[in-house]
Formats: sequence, C-alpha cells, structure tokens
Amino acid sequence: MRIGIDARFYGTLGKGLGRYTEKLIEHLEHIDQEHEYVIFLRQENFSEYISKNPRFTKKIAQYTWYGLAEQTLFVWQLYSDSFDLVHFPHFNVPLLYRRKFVVTIHDLILVHYPTLRNTTRFSFWYWCKFMVYRLVIASAIRRAEHIITVSQFTKQDILDHYQRSHGKITVTHEAADDFCHVLFPRDEEALFSRLGLLSEKKNGHQRRSYRDIIEPYFLYVGNAYPHKNLTVLFTVARAFPEYRLVLVGKEDFFYTRLRHEAQKAGIQNIFFVGFVTDQELSSLYRFARIYLFPSLYEGFGLPPLEAMASGTPVVSSSRGSLPEILGDAALYFDPSSVSQVLENVRTVLRNPERKKMMQERGYRQVARYHFRDMASLTLSIYQTALKNKTVFHDASSFQKK
Repeated sequence: MRIGIDARFYGTLGKGLGRYTEKLIEHLEHIDQEHEYVIFLRQENFSEYISKNPRFTKKIAQYTWYGLAEQTLFVWQLYSDSFDLVHFPHFNVPLLYRRKFVVTIHDLILVHYPTLRNTTRFSFWYWCKFMVYRLVIASAIRRAEHIITVSQFTKQDILDHYQRSHGKITVTHEAADDFCHVLFPRDEEALFSRLGLLSEKKNGHQRRSYRDIIEPYFLYVGNAYPHKNLTVLFTVARAFPEYRLVLVGKEDFFYTRLRHEAQKAGIQNIFFVGFVTDQELSSLYRFARIYLFPSLYEGFGLPPLEAMASGTPVVSSSRGSLPEILGDAALYFDPSSVSQVLENVRTVLRNPERKKMMQERGYRQVARYHFRDMASLTLSIYQTALKNKTVFHDASSFQKK
C-alpha cells in the first residue's frame, strides 16, 4: 500500500498540529515495515524531517495553506503519485481530490468562534474565508473514508454538527510521553538570564538549589488567538506582582496585539518570550510554579499535559476537552470567573500538600497517553479504510484488543 501524508504543518512550523504530525510519522516509521509512505513538506520544514525508515520518502509541496494552489496544484501532485490512501492531518482537504483519504479534525474552533478578532483582514474577506472553511470541512467529512479526532469531546462536537460523520469517527489521543528534554545547567542558566528571569539576589554565596536564583513565575504556552482568553491572565499578573507571568509563543499579529494591551494596562510583570526550542520549553515547564490555561475551547490541550509531564501543577479552564484530557490532576475554573482563577492559584501556592498531590496525579494522567498507541491505531485505520471494514471507534477500544 502506498500512503501519502500531507505534512506541510510538520514540526515547529505548525505548532500543536505540527507536533501531532511529527509524532505520528516518527512512530509510524517504527511500527510499519510493510507500506510505502511519501511525506509532503514545505521548504521551511523539509530539512527538519529526516527519515529513519527507507520506506518513508519526502517531497516538497510548497503550497500555502488554505490557498488556491492547495486546491489546484497540490491536487495534481497528489494524483500524479497514484496513492492508495492519503492522510490529511488537518481539515484542509482539497475539494478536487477525489481518491481515498482519511482526515484528522482536531477541533471545530472556527465553527464556535467565527470572530473578526481572529483575522487581520477586512470583515468582508473574513466572512468569505469563513464560508469557504465551512464548505471545505463539510466536504472533507462527507468524502473521507474515515475521520480521526483527538478527544471524545471533539468527536461528539463533530457528530452534533455534521450528520454524515456518523459511524466513521475514531478517537486517537495525543500524548506527552516523550516530551521531557534536559538542558545542561550552564545552558539553563543562560536561558533564564536571556529571558530576564534570574534574580539579582543570589542568596549569598550559598544556595540550596538552582530554583533559588530563578524569579518565581507562572507559565502559559501556546498561541494568542482570541479563544485562548489570555486577557484573563492580566488579572492574575496584577494580583500576584511578586510573580512573573511568562507567555511562550511565536510572535505574530495576535501576540503583538496582546503585548500592546498589556502595555496599555500598565502591567509590568508579563514576559513575552516568543519562540523557544523544545529543550528550552522543557526547562520553562519544570521551573514554573503553576501552568495556567484559560482557554474557552480546546480539542485536546497538549501544553497542560506537557506541563504535568514536567511536574508542574496545572490550573485550567473547565471548558472543551480539558476535563476529559487532564482528569483529576488539574484544578479547574470557569474561564469567565476571574475570582475562581485567583482562588485556584492561591490554593496551589498556599498548600504544599495539594501541590504534591497534583504533581503525583499529573504523572499518572500523562502515563495514560502514548504516541505509539496513537500511531498504531492510525495505521489500523489506514488498513481498514482501504478494505471498507469497520475500524475501532476510539482509543480505549483499541487498547482493550
């Protein structure tokens, strides 16, 4: 079987979607010694992927996401390769591609939050783009041999909105089982120095641990799209001026706007650190006092799971898939209630026993998810989609087999 994977979002270029695509391919390389794969990448991430399995080859597909070339030239390239199956790890399946494919739909954020704050375009063009989005995702759901999603919450969301999805959705959870990386101490110290998080007071010549010279901080990792609800964290920064609020995410229009809003509000203890490597991110997770996640909607929520893998207590929104994915390891709040956010932060800071319990539960929660299981179930979907058989309906049923 010859399988194509649209990996144009691969790696750091594609943020959370990039990590999903990267880990899927990485583990497919380990478990599949039978089928041939062609991995389509952009020039920007072409060198980032290095095949470790001779059955996996890569090709350039330099087509802009959601653009006209994706709908035309990319289709021609896919047809010319004569695939038995193509996997699109995002909803943007070209309308003209009419051969067998599976699609991963991570969430329906744009269905629930079609706000003009999500775009830099004029309102007319935004609504045109929104209507095309609705057309593309509905077409992908209707034509797909099978639909993969990442949580039971998103599965139900798709079922509620698209009748033709019934009977062909499988949940494959993402994971944080292989996230933790280690920096050398000198590199760690250089990182915190560069970010302005090293204390000027070194507690004399003796210190009990490395943590003693790092300013205490809360952490958020991800993008700054409006549904992430990050302005709620301004209240946290004001209420805890002795703590830094560190926001990690590649600088873009939305982060620039958020930075201007923080400056206008006169908040001095918010640090916008931009993009960091996985090794640096692991250190930032590890030394954070609390990981904060105020999102209004999430299809999975990988960053808080990564924080748990690093031993950091998580204070999270109770919306979307987050209670499903994080279980009893997080403290939850209504993201519309500032008082609940502050109360949960105080609970963690003032109660060492509660913090220890959250860390232990976090490790157990992370251990429930494995990228290898995700890849194994995805491979099963590939195989059964071509044979028109019924596939496993979710990750839990796969694990029982």
